[in-house]
Amino acid sequence: MQSKIEQVIITTAESFVNNFSDKGNFDYSVQSLRKLDEMLEELCQYQIDDDTLDSVSSMAGSYIFEVARRNYGGLYFWVQERDQPVLVTGEPEYSISIFAFDKVRGRIRNGKEDDIPYYFDGYIEAVEKGKNTGYRATIV
Repeated sequence: MQSKIEQVIITTAESFVNNFSDKGNFDYSVQSLRKLDEMLEELCQYQIDDDTLDSVSSMAGSYIFEVARRNYGGLYFWVQERDQPVLVTGEPEYSISIFAFDKVRGRIRNGKEDDIPYYFDGYIEAVEKGKNTGYRATIV
């Protein structure tokens, strides 16, 4: 049975896919994150108010979360102190956490230094290390 937070993230990711299908093939593959990153790069050129930034972070972040969960597993939790969800992969054998909403915000504000495919590669490497060694980390 899905948790409420999982339902919301899945629904939001599906909305992202439906709303931006004209921009690329958002099929929940790791490769599709390159197209998402290109879209975020375009947004870097504009002044975005906080409400729009929150909306984009939620939609694009939910898609990133679902790429991670569908390819590597994990459970969603709400982190009250950060007012956003986290995906935790590998519990209890290992624990790799990501905060995708923060990463999307950083990508829009900071540009290429917060490249989404690079970030996600770090997540994949940490998951592989976790499977082999019991590694625990939060990818930022």
